[in-house]
Amino acid sequence: MPWQNNNDGGPWGDAPKNGGGAGGSGGGGGGGGGGGNGGGSGGPPRNPWGEGPPKKPNGPRPTGNKDFDDIIRRGQEKLRQFGPNNNNSVGGLNPLGGRKWLWIAGAILAAWIIFTSFYRVDAQERGVVLRFGRFVETTGPGLQFKLPFPIDTVVLRKVEQINSVDIGATEGAAENLMLTGDQNIINLAYAVRWKIKNVENFLFTLAEPEQTVREVGESAMRAEISKATLNDAIGPQRAQIAEQVRERMQEVLDSYRSGIEVRGVDIKQADPPAMVDDAFKDVSAAQQDAQQYLNQSRTYSQQLLASAQGAAAAFDAVYTQYKLAPEVTRKRMYFETMESVLAKVDKTVIEAGGVQAYLPLPELRRRAGAAAPTPEAAASGSASGKSGQ
Repeated sequence: MPWQNNNDGGPWGDAPKNGGGAGGSGGGGGGGGGGGNGGGSGGPPRNPWGEGPPKKPNGPRPTGNKDFDDIIRRGQEKLRQFGPNNNNSVGGLNPLGGRKWLWIAGAILAAWIIFTSFYRVDAQERGVVLRFGRFVETTGPGLQFKLPFPIDTVVLRKVEQINSVDIGATEGAAENLMLTGDQNIINLAYAVRWKIKNVENFLFTLAEPEQTVREVGESAMRAEISKATLNDAIGPQRAQIAEQVRERMQEVLDSYRSGIEVRGVDIKQADPPAMVDDAFKDVSAAQQDAQQYLNQSRTYSQQLLASAQGAAAAFDAVYTQYKLAPEVTRKRMYFETMESVLAKVDKTVIEAGGVQAYLPLPELRRRAGAAAPTPEAAASGSASGKSGQ
């Protein structure tokens, strides 16, 4: 072809023969051709498509091959930094050393799987297994298995532990005032005891279980106090109110599917507000005194009634005997009455009508001895008489 024959001038004419050629407008010809701003020297004819011999369209670039070789060389130098450089190494790495690191990595992975796949649940706990954050199952006490972390995670909760939430304060804090059914104000402090009965609902239903128990307890207590009087809340109805609060709380928490069981409500303090506490104590003391007097009057009335009923029963018994033998009963009643009247009189009464007199000498001597002064008293009396003279 014309562009492959360097001896042919091609379409631009014959090549110069004596090493010279006419230069273009920019320079003179030469043996190598190549015009520019100056004269050219002798050489092969100039290629119209650029300097140098023509290249194949898909041939490799010398510059690209050089860059690729540099990348390989730098990579080998980096690899030589991590392994011994000897005749048996490939690219700077010892095959035996690489296997050693693989064994170490495998042992670490196996230990990780073992230690993160087994867990222990205590007797008072329940475990909740989560797989990528989603509930899988609830496990009981003992040694349990799960998929290794981070596939499975386990959350442990003490389901037998009794928790307590204190509402209101007994000392030194803000008062927990509530309105009673008789439009009085009462300051209450109480504690709510609760435990977990369903650990799945407990974990996934309520964001803050303890705060929920507190709020439900306050609401239930206010509802029950609003139906009771101040005296009932302070005194005899306190235990009944606490039980009603527990039942109301359990109903509300069950409707939430909270997984919480309310074990009890303990009212620790139930007093009027501090600003009227003294006046209330005075009223309470007066009520206690009135109740005491009322109890005393009831006791006296019961004693008097029992005495009157006994006397009436005795009279009825005498009347029954009187109807059977009026004369004998009349005399017996007369004698008994005289004995009771004259029991302390120092006289002897002898009934007329031929009754033989009988003097109770031992009784008379006893009375005479009791009336006579003792020798010590007689001596002291005589001494006082002489001194008076």
